[in-house]
Order: sequence, then structure tokens, then C-alpha cells
Amino acid sequence: MILDKLLEYFSNDLAIDLGTANTLVYLKGQGIVSNEPSVVAVQHIPGHKSRLIAVGKQAREMVGRTPESIKAIRPLRDGVIADFEAAQKMIEYFIKKSNGNKRSFVRPRVIISVPLEITEVEKRAVRESAEAAGARKVYLIEETMCAAIGSGIEVHRPSGNMVVDIGGGTTGIAVIALSGIVVSKSIKIGGDKMDDAIQQWLKRNHNIVIGYRTAEELKKKFSSHPEINTPKRMQMKVTGRNNISGVPSMLTIDAEEIGEAVEETINQIVDAIMQTLEKTPPELSADVFESGIMLAGGGSLLKGLRNRIEQKTGIRIKRAEQPLDCVVMGSGRALEDIDLLNSVAI
Repeated sequence: MILDKLLEYFSNDLAIDLGTANTLVYLKGQGIVSNEPSVVAVQHIPGHKSRLIAVGKQAREMVGRTPESIKAIRPLRDGVIADFEAAQKMIEYFIKKSNGNKRSFVRPRVIISVPLEITEVEKRAVRESAEAAGARKVYLIEETMCAAIGSGIEVHRPSGNMVVDIGGGTTGIAVIALSGIVVSKSIKIGGDKMDDAIQQWLKRNHNIVIGYRTAEELKKKFSSHPEINTPKRMQMKVTGRNNISGVPSMLTIDAEEIGEAVEETINQIVDAIMQTLEKTPPELSADVFESGIMLAGGGSLLKGLRNRIEQKTGIRIKRAEQPLDCVVMGSGRALEDIDLLNSVAI
């Protein structure tokens, strides 16, 4: 017991939102200390072990611009680890950075948020990556549970609350009561699929080929546009490669076109919410109708999404005050409160 308290006192414990698009880190007692893209740049030299070149923002700048020997990798796909070695290097980087790159004599406890319906193999990959990166003990919590806690929902209460967490790789939908998930659904639809849809739309309708970074920027501009009817149509400029001539080309498009591009993605998210509501027990359905549906994650900022869900379900839709930070703030609260951690950890 005394040893455990000493370890806890000297340990720089962390909560990590290991997202497909971005990784956020919460340091116990300090709050969010890091928010960077989930990208790793690795150099491959024949006959030698691959060498880490960059992680996070610096690595993201290399995407689509590297020579053949350097690869900019996104270690996570659809919310889970797709490249174990790259994920381990990325986690190790964030642990060291959060510790100020100082050598610590006590390895940290680490909480990592994971998607709903994650498999045992995927759980093991996350745990082993964190342990190999220097974690003393690893806790896993579902991202949707973290989003609920981070958005201010009192998850321990017996009344039901529905949370929809739209991340980069997945959308997690859950009805939560008594610190547990009663009904849930996870779909591999999120910000990445929206980016893909924008790329395909521009290629199909304007013969313009753009990279995923440009598509992401267009989506963010569209998301930041107020959800009101304005007399002036919002326009955006996009530069890419003409698919016919092969030369660089610039195009001005309306925000409405971006809306059409992501229409199918929005429909899939709304359908998944409806399917989850259909499986919800009657008593909890009444609670959800009373409390409303909480939206979290970067995808919740998409223009028109709230209105679409509200029209389809007839339920009041709320959005977390800080939707991009909800997951890491929720896992951070669990890091600070051992009773809460024990009640919600997988």
C-alpha cells in the first residue's frame, strides 16, 4: 500500500485519446498538455532498422511530400491500431513529450480510450503498445463513455443518457446508465469517410484530384460555417490536379457542394442513431427523450448535422461545449478519480 502511494506520487500519469486523426494527452494535475495529428514519419534504409523521423504536426506536414525512402504513416485505421510498430513509437513520443522529455524513475499509469466493440486482439495491441512505450499499468475505457464524462454527464446516475461520439475513424453511439453502457452501436464512419467523400465528389463532378489534407481543410471550413440561412452563399477555393490535363488547377466551389458530398455519410450516422434508439429499453428511451442526445467529437461540428438528427428522431440535440476535447477530458477525470476509473474501465 505504501509502495503504491509512493509510485502514484512520483508517477506522471497520463490519459491518452488515441484517435485516428489526432492524439490528445491529459497529464494528471495539469490537464491537456498535447494535441497533435496521429501521424508518424519513418525512414526505411535497406539493411538497417527503420528510423523515426517525425511525429505529430511535423510528420503531418510530410504527408504526400516524402521521397521514396520516407513514409508518413497513420498508425490507426477506423479507430484501432493498424501498424503496431508505428503506434508504439507514437505513444512513446507522446509519453516522453508529456513528461517534458525528462527521464522518470517511475513509469506512468496510462488510460487509453478505445472504440466501442473493440475486439480482444485489438485491446491487446493497444495495451502492448502502451506497455512497450513505457507504461507501468494500462487502463482502457470506451471512447463514448469518456465523451459522456467529458461533456458533463453524470454517468453514475440510474437515468439514461445517449451520447454520439463522431471521431476520425468511427462513430460510437451509446445509451449510458449506472456507469455502464446499456445499448451501443459502433460504425466505421467518421471524419475520414467525410474526407474521402469530398475527394471523390470533386473528382467525379469537377475532374479535380485533391489530397486528404486538402479535403480535411475543406471539411473544417464547412464545419465552422454557422448553421443559419444566409443570403450570400459561402464559397471556398480549392487547388488540386486536373484529372484530364494533369496540370495544377484551382476551383471555386459552394459550401452547399460540400454538404452534398458528405450527405451519404450523414445519412449513415443518422440511421445508426435510429437503430440504437430502436434497441433501447422503454424506460431508458423515456430518459433519453427527456434529457436529449449529446453530440461529441470533431464530426459533431459538421454543418446541418444537429438539425438532421433532430428532425429524424424528434429528440432535442445538444452538443458538448468542447466537442474535440470531450474524450480526453473524460478519461482525464477518470485519471483524477480512482473510484470513477474503477467503475468505468473495461
